Amino acid sequence: MFIRRLVSSSRIIGLKTGRLLSSTCYTFSTRLAMANYQAVQVGQEYDFSYRVYFRNQDGPISPWHDIPLFANEEKTILNMVVEIPRWTNAKMEIATKDKLNSIKQDIKKGKLRFVHNIFPHHGYMWNYGAFPQTWEDPNHVDANTSCKGDNDPLDVCEIGYKVGKRGEIKQVKVLGVMAMIDEGETDWKILAIDVTDPLADKINDVDDIPKYMPNFLEATHNWFRDYKIPAGKPPNQFAFSGEAKNKQFAMGVIHETHNYWRDLVNGACDDGGMNRANTATTNNNHKISTDEAQKEIDAQPSCQSPASIDQSVNKWQYV
Repeated sequence: MFIRRLVSSSRIIGLKTGRLLSSTCYTFSTRLAMANYQAVQVGQEYDFSYRVYFRNQDGPISPWHDIPLFANEEKTILNMVVEIPRWTNAKMEIATKDKLNSIKQDIKKGKLRFVHNIFPHHGYMWNYGAFPQTWEDPNHVDANTSCKGDNDPLDVCEIGYKVGKRGEIKQVKVLGVMAMIDEGETDWKILAIDVTDPLADKINDVDDIPKYMPNFLEATHNWFRDYKIPAGKPPNQFAFSGEAKNKQFAMGVIHETHNYWRDLVNGACDDGGMNRANTATTNNNHKISTDEAQKEIDAQPSCQSPASIDQSVNKWQYV
């Protein structure tokens, strides 16, 4: 059984064992018009065993392949998978090479990765995540950046005031995009806002952001430019001199990478080492049964309280 919410208690029932666990082992649901998505935590947070899996009303799903990119028929509202809530440091991401593409913590040189706090920020300054059903094709050289894709789903910076939850599916509208060049690869950063945010009706394109959030675009650019410097890396580079392009440009990037993802799951291109297994996506040769997907999750360790973190993670870095 998956972990289930206990409405009358802060405790929750543990995966497979049925034993009661602390509230650090969570599940929560995001209800959309057509589906109810649940994020399910297994293993130990801040440990190599940690994973966040997903399911809908029919069973386990891949958050990358099985959650639709667009949340409405007009394709003006998009679904965003929150990987990293604002103000947190753990570098979590969709595991594109693993079956079911759970969220897990990134590993660098054999160690779990935490981003440094670049003064005056603590961790990430937005809810950071990815658009499902998109793929930055590493076989494609972008005409605007002259660089190949980074082999990941599109990154999203959600700029509303609400602090998200890891594994939450937010409905957002697109505002613009920055084109970061990460170690010679195109790494688009889509700017978006939660449709329920109080500013969502006022901010409709990238030029509206400075009117209601002064210096936010500059801070976003500086954060991406500098965040690897404390680890001994050079500043990141950008196309367009770091300028944020508008909503129309951003939507072009989204539709293009959505088409690349479609080619990926349909087997029309080199898979780049990606795992294409899914349970709900139609018209592809990589669909697996819900029973097979459930076995993948059942093989994981039960949820535990978070591991301790070295306090150096909280240190401010000055660059």
